[in-house]
Amino acid sequence: MVHSSLSALQTGDVSEFDPIAYLRRWIWKMALATLILMAIGSATRVMNAGLACPDWPLCYGQLVPSQQMNLQVFLEWFHRLDASLIGLMAIGLVTLATRWRHSLPGWVFWTAALVLFLVIFQGVLGGLTVTQLLRFDIVTAHLGTALLVFCILLAMGMGLLPYQAKGTAGQLSWFSGVAVVMVYGQSLLGGLVGSRWAAHQCFGLAELCSVVNAHLLGIFPASLSVILLAVFAWRTPALDGALRFQAHLAVGLLILQLILGLATFHLHLQVEPLTVCHQAAGAALLGTLVCFTVLSMRDKGLSNEVVS
Repeated sequence: MVHSSLSALQTGDVSEFDPIAYLRRWIWKMALATLILMAIGSATRVMNAGLACPDWPLCYGQLVPSQQMNLQVFLEWFHRLDASLIGLMAIGLVTLATRWRHSLPGWVFWTAALVLFLVIFQGVLGGLTVTQLLRFDIVTAHLGTALLVFCILLAMGMGLLPYQAKGTAGQLSWFSGVAVVMVYGQSLLGGLVGSRWAAHQCFGLAELCSVVNAHLLGIFPASLSVILLAVFAWRTPALDGALRFQAHLAVGLLILQLILGLATFHLHLQVEPLTVCHQAAGAALLGTLVCFTVLSMRDKGLSNEVVS
């Protein structure tokens, strides 16, 4: 993929090739792969498949453990496969950002390098997750790093999006920034609940209920921050259509997330697809808020460089 894109500059018409557009598409694909990775990771956890491959980085000492393959092994193996793909794409991202450095905004190369560092760190955490037998703090950090990579990729994509600032966003970027922090923290609490199996122990043995209660209480500030953002966005005259759509989408995802969370809680986490969808919807909500924050900052003019 990287080789073909680099050769395009040599064999094609350079005047028609847009490195910003190509890199933006690359970033969107990485972000989608990361979202899928988190969903598969959630499925791996709820299906008790985290140690289905007892070694790392191979699985039963093989690249493809065909003889041991079952649903649990497949989930863990495919999770690692998707992670490897993201790792290769992160290397490609830095390569492309280096190659086209003079045609890109100055922040792109350093942000791409940060993504590569975090992906490598994420891989190390993934290995420790297996070798340390699913230690809860490592599992939670594993999720937190994946969410951070996802957010940075979306921020990069929105920063490279062609956009003409209208100057109507006002202070909305501050509201969305607070919402990002709240939802990210709530996502980490949810990851902690899952990694410690706190809900199961609270339901069955009345243990670790403080972790579950912290996640339940976290619903209120996280939800309030999203609702306030949406209210102020709706009350902002002449707000850009993309920002207004993202505000609507954030509210829709919040409602979906609350429904999925309540259903998961009342069913005592016995329906695995609900738990996976709950985590995926939370990541999508966080990503939407990040996109809104970056675009509203550009609209406000905090970034003087408008990509055209």
